[in-house]
Amino acid sequence: MASGVAVNDACLEEYQALKLGRKHKYVIFNLNKDNTEIVVEKVSSSTDYDDFIADLPETECRWAVYDFEFEKEEAGKRNKLTFVNWAPDTARIKQKMLFASSKDALRRSLVGIAVELQGTEYSEVAYESLLDKANRGH
Repeated sequence: MASGVAVNDACLEEYQALKLGRKHKYVIFNLNKDNTEIVVEKVSSSTDYDDFIADLPETECRWAVYDFEFEKEEAGKRNKLTFVNWAPDTARIKQKMLFASSKDALRRSLVGIAVELQGTEYSEVAYESLLDKANRGH
């Protein structure tokens, strides 16, 4: 079921800046305080994956796009745009339901995502989990 939440234009602008301009390493999205619109919460150019993980709140849901760079044995350096759906077990049920029903509106507007990662605890979005998922792709 879709929640009817709109995607703010800034979400697409920052995503394009990350995807085409490589201006950011990641973008974190949230719902506005009225839960009517998906907005950009933070953009960062930090290349430290731990900084990205630290920006995912322990008890609240978020979505993020991370420009994941990794080495592939025969192919050398690769980049994969990764969509992270962060819904920690400790988040309120109502928030988890709202984020789940709003995800598709954001996800559909972000063209070019190669990997999707779902996390309910930090181990599920750890660097190794993402590396494993990215390596299974092409």
